[in-house]
Amino acid sequence: MEIKQIYSLVNGITGEITGKTDLVLEDLSNVVDVGKAIFDATSVDNYVKSLTNRIGKTIFVNRAYAGGAPSVYMDSWEFGSVLMKIQADLPNATENNSWELTDGVSYDPNVFYKPNVSAKFYNSKVTFEVPMSFTERQVKESFNSATELNAFISMLYNSVEKAMSVKIDSLIMRTINMLTAITINADFAGGAGIASGTTSKVVNLLKLYNDRFGATLTKDSCLTTPEFVRFASMTISLYIDRMSKMSTLFNVGGKERFTPRDMLHTVFLSDFIAASRAYLESDTFHDELVKPQIAETVPYWQGSGTTYGFDKISAINVKVDEKTSINVDGILGVMFDRDALGVTNLDRRVTTNYNPKAEFYNNWYKFDAGYFVDSNENFVVFMVA
Repeated sequence: MEIKQIYSLVNGITGEITGKTDLVLEDLSNVVDVGKAIFDATSVDNYVKSLTNRIGKTIFVNRAYAGGAPSVYMDSWEFGSVLMKIQADLPNATENNSWELTDGVSYDPNVFYKPNVSAKFYNSKVTFEVPMSFTERQVKESFNSATELNAFISMLYNSVEKAMSVKIDSLIMRTINMLTAITINADFAGGAGIASGTTSKVVNLLKLYNDRFGATLTKDSCLTTPEFVRFASMTISLYIDRMSKMSTLFNVGGKERFTPRDMLHTVFLSDFIAASRAYLESDTFHDELVKPQIAETVPYWQGSGTTYGFDKISAINVKVDEKTSINVDGILGVMFDRDALGVTNLDRRVTTNYNPKAEFYNNWYKFDAGYFVDSNENFVVFMVA
């Protein structure tokens, strides 16, 4: 074991924390052990200098990762592959003859009125697998007991689960991002003109605020402006009620749809929710009046970038089709119907093979699922642009 003298450092620290000296440059390389991949010449005793240090305690990095993607899992089934989604349009009203009877006129009750029904078929899946090899005999020599060995194997299993969670979460977010891009493209082709426009499906909260109050607020400063955050929270809350009523305004397909609260998903950027809590709930005794009714939050839509800058965490860069891409930032949140998107026909399984010659197991952790979006269902984007 390498032993270092740090009396001069702790004397200096004492002066700093007691107010006798100003802050000084501290060399912590002599205090904090950053770890080594293997033992070296310093890993021996300080007496005869030849006895190898023994491991006194082992810590396994075995922390479960729950993930943080919105919950849009639906179901799975064993046979068949196609998801068929059937919808019926609202029928039109006709004249009620009961109150306009005329002598000698025949009223035919045998007219056939065909319902207007359509179907969408989803027949695609995405798949991946995470391979991992396991062995027991070859690593027993590195542990002191079966308990330590089992803890080591458990850590490996957990690493696979974490890898699966990260990858599945990213696919869920890509599903949301796809319908976000489709919705933006429907109202602002290719994202053009979005900075100066707003619609019922792509709600530019910054434009609405600036137009109403004659302000010149920018998207870089709006989340630190309490008046804007208050206005944005009010507008978003209104949409919860608006979408619960039958309308064609909140979906790309222009279909008659309504979304009750128990079927409404709300996913918002955590930066917006943090601003709401900091600037609104702390300013009033009746925080329920201003608290945004948000179920789930995400730290970013596509990625954090290297700095967690707002222009990165609020952005998506999505190819909608072969000719169209949407690259925009300023997305604060989305509000959508349960049937607008989801993960269906989910199948997770593990296959195993034992190699008797080399004495190890290979496990393949496999994942199949169908990710779908339906632009005929309600989906609203809230953003600042």
